[in-house]
Formats: sequence, structure tokens, C-alpha cells
Amino acid sequence: MKKNANAPSEEINLAYTVPKLKDFSPAALDKAVEKLLAALDKEPVALTGEDQRKAFRDRWLARKDGILMQVNELWLKAAPKEAKREVGQRVNKLKAEVEAKVEAALAMAPATKGESAIDISLPGIRRPIGAEHPIIRTQNEIIAVFRNLGYSVAEGPVIETDYYNFEALNFPPNHPARDTQDTLFIAGQESKPRREQLLLRTHTSPVQIRTMEKMKPPLRILVPGKVHRNDPPDASHSPMFHQVEGLAVDTKITFGDLKGTLDHAMKALFGSDVKTSFRPSFFPFTEPSAEMFVSCFVCGGSGKRGDGNAPCRPCKQTGWIEILGCGMVDPNVFEFVKHNGYDPEKISGFAFGMGVDRIAMLKYGLDDLQLFFQGDVRFLQQFV
Repeated sequence: MKKNANAPSEEINLAYTVPKLKDFSPAALDKAVEKLLAALDKEPVALTGEDQRKAFRDRWLARKDGILMQVNELWLKAAPKEAKREVGQRVNKLKAEVEAKVEAALAMAPATKGESAIDISLPGIRRPIGAEHPIIRTQNEIIAVFRNLGYSVAEGPVIETDYYNFEALNFPPNHPARDTQDTLFIAGQESKPRREQLLLRTHTSPVQIRTMEKMKPPLRILVPGKVHRNDPPDASHSPMFHQVEGLAVDTKITFGDLKGTLDHAMKALFGSDVKTSFRPSFFPFTEPSAEMFVSCFVCGGSGKRGDGNAPCRPCKQTGWIEILGCGMVDPNVFEFVKHNGYDPEKISGFAFGMGVDRIAMLKYGLDDLQLFFQGDVRFLQQFV
């Protein structure tokens, strides 16, 4: 019997089925993705009618039981905790590729007799419109966590004076950070008094002083923004990077308030099972000061990955990742804004600061900071 040109969907080659994965290593994941895309490339050849085109689209993109939905269930949801990052990155990229290939195949499928070559009932081909840069996305996630805790966002100039960047933050005159070896000063400032000389801010802390000059306590602010250091670019350094700093000032604020706030924030950012640890440190503008560590969210704090033999690079096999610096605001800092209600005998506060770029590197499993700034579209497309 002669087959109908508008044959039903069963004529489509259904050889490919989404496999359950036993091996979630990067090589095995790449191989599984390659097989899926190869199967997809073969299928459109058999599309000869409207029914088959519809069946083809539903087979790959249907929300209930399409192949993409099966990939999400059988690969991503079934992946062990330590592999979810690798699987998630590939599934997101695979989703975009499959959608684009399916839409392109439908647009180019040959029309049958009496049928328009362009099916106007099908959705149009999506044009990429871009997405948030991974650093900005990470920064916004941090901001959202602290907004929910009652913090407001404050901003200030990137070109600062020595007074706001160093002096008012209790940096001594001979501190190494005030040298041109570490800080980028604006040219032609030699004739000005030291405190009036202009520079590219080395942290967002000057905004804390500027805000306290304008607002009386109590105060809770978050300060995101770009900062600059005189560092040559390499895998872990950049002359321009991003910080988010926080400041809370009120009566009877203690180090316990600082620990509780940051512990809650880290759990919101990295998962409720993350643990925090505080270790003594030194910063000119806080006393006492501490470095905050979080238990490694890549290896679960074990220091090992995969089968237990591979070392965990993000935490250097220690099970802990240094995430930020913090401490109680030094009373000497309050002396610079004492006239606006910040009497160190009556109020106290805490401050903290974290590098957004480093957190983004940890979050997305990267080992080279320069990837964020090179503008390679192939790299950035992973985050669409």
C-alpha cells in the first residue's frame, strides 16, 4: 500500500532514548551530550508532513515528556551532589542548542503538496537578547540576600580622595596600601595635600564613611561596586574587580550579631548545610577582625571529590573556603563621624567585605579570573 505523504508520527525515527547515567564524570557527560545531539541531527531528514513536524517538536520539547524534560529528570535530578554543577552547566547549554536546532529543522523541513513552505502557526525563531554577566548576576544574588535582612544599597564615586579611601578608615600614614606600588593614583596630584589627592578606590569602604556623614545611626547598608588595585592581570588577579561590603551600626551590636548575620547569609547563598568558621585576622578599620570561612560546597567539606581519591581544588583539600573579611568597627573610625551621632562610647557596629569575582569563580567552577573580562562570547553564552 502506498504511504500517505502526511504520514503519522510513528514514521519518525525513534531510535534515540534518553539513557540513565551511571558515570557523571565530565568525559562521560560530554559523550552523552554528543550522542543526543547526533541523534537530533539525523531526525529532521525524515520530516515530510505537518503531523510529523508537530510530533518531532513535541518529542524533543514537550513540557511533560519531551526529551529535554527527560534529560532534566534522568541526568540533572539524578546526579550526585558533587556532580550537579557539571551536569547543570551542560544541561543548560544543551537546552539552548536543542531548542535552536529543533526550530531550525522545522523551518527548513520540506512542505508537502498544498502546504505552505512557512507554517505561520509555529513560533518564530528566537533571537538571542543577551543576559546578565555572571559577575553582575552573582552580585545581585548577594544584594538580594542582604536586602531581605533589611539592608539598603549605597553607592559612591570610583575616583576617591585619600581621606575617604584611607585616612578616615584608620589607615596609618605609612601603610603600604597608600603607596603607588599598590594603589592607582591620578596623575598630577603631588602639589595637593595628602588627604586631597585623588585615586581609584581600592575598596568600597569609602562609601561607608560618606554614608555615615549623611545618615545618623542606626544604619544598615550594603555597598557593591568596582574597585581598583595596582595588580598585573593573571588567573587570580585583576587591576579592576568587584566588591560587596556591608555596615551595620546601632546600640549594643556585638560580634555575635556579626556571626549570626553572616552565617545566615552564607546559608542563603550556598545552601543550608554550609557551615561557617571565623579565624582572627587584622584590618585597619575593624577591631577585632576575622577571616570568615565556609565549608566547601563543592566537596561537602571532605576535601575530596568524586570517588574520594580526587583532591578538591577549590578548598585545597582543607574542606574550607575563605570567603570574606569582617570585624567590629574600630572606634577610631567612628571618631571621624562622631559629629553626626556616631559616638563610639554609645554605639557599635560591624563591617564585612567580599570579592564578587572570586565568589563567581567558585560558584561556576572557574580557575581563571580573566575569563570574565576577555569578552569571549563563547564563554559568556554558557550563562544565558
